Amino acid sequence: MNPSITPANPPANWPKLLLPVFTVAFSSAIACLLLGARILLSGSWRQLYLPWNLFLAWLPLLFAWRAACADADSTPGRWRFRTYTLAWLLLFPNAHYILTDLWHLPPNSHSRFWGDLVLILLFALNGLVLGFLSLYLMQTLVARRFGWVKGWLFAVAASGLSGVGICIGRFLRWNSWDALLNPVGLLADIARCVVGVPEYPRMILLPALFATLLFVAYVLLYALTRLPAAPAPDESKLVPFSP
Repeated sequence: MNPSITPANPPANWPKLLLPVFTVAFSSAIACLLLGARILLSGSWRQLYLPWNLFLAWLPLLFAWRAACADADSTPGRWRFRTYTLAWLLLFPNAHYILTDLWHLPPNSHSRFWGDLVLILLFALNGLVLGFLSLYLMQTLVARRFGWVKGWLFAVAASGLSGVGICIGRFLRWNSWDALLNPVGLLADIARCVVGVPEYPRMILLPALFATLLFVAYVLLYALTRLPAAPAPDESKLVPFSP
């Protein structure tokens, strides 16, 4: 196993992710605090699905990092890499699934509509960024081995699979772990949907729309990370301050 890539020695691009990870951790904490305030003010616990879904959104980033640590050329580490990659693939749709929690919004005439909208959007934004970070790590692994074109093709494929996974979770009500616990039932439900596509074309349209949204959001966030840094001020041109 490559000694420079171990759990004790994270991959080279990991330091660049530390600030975004700490930032989204801070943002997640703010979201949970706001939810706690809402519970105290309303006495309703019905939105506890939000922190649970946010917890699930953190898991793909964890497994992407573990996959990056296990990525090595020698045979002994390959089974770990494959295991972490499969776990990431199964859990990746959870990062964006929170977007569909907008389904739980009360009617817009409800007194708490706008507050709940902001709260769910904040949780969804955290999930979106967590998904971006984990996909960035996995895309980097693919691009490093096979080139940037295949890296971007991987990002497109991951977005497409995530769109399908979101619809499976929201409309068919399956969880990521059901792929291991009840694969027969899951595949049977998917097969029924595939067979019903001619009658119900939205079974194709909805996953495609979600996939498009996720990939466009990923490209936008990726582009933002490529913005040039602000140039350092020229000290020779600074006007000295005189009291």
